[in-house]
Amino acid sequence: MTPRQSTRRLVPAYLATGGRAQPSRNTFDRLTLLHSGGMPISSEVRPEEHRILELLQPGALSLAEVAAHLHLPVSVVKVLVADLVDAGLLHARVPIPEAEQFDRQILERVLDGLRSLKS
Repeated sequence: MTPRQSTRRLVPAYLATGGRAQPSRNTFDRLTLLHSGGMPISSEVRPEEHRILELLQPGALSLAEVAAHLHLPVSVVKVLVADLVDAGLLHARVPIPEAEQFDRQILERVLDGLRSLKS
């Protein structure tokens, strides 16, 4: 009988942030899109940050996707991402908002105006 492997982390997730619970920026959302800054990864980067940068090499991912790939809580990834953005190694942008609903009355007026031009 083989011993069951534990999925529990050997090091608590909050230690990845140096014990900090709040990011330096409070602008990140779960849907914030992250992409690599294109800079070479230096040896000064901590292992968790290095994993984030490697994960983003092929293309952009949302903050929630990065957290899922790394098996870390979103709050921890927010702190790590904030550090990388501050260092210029990572770029973040807010997600593109959903299109706003158009006012039906305005669309009807435009349609009426186009019909009047036709006749």
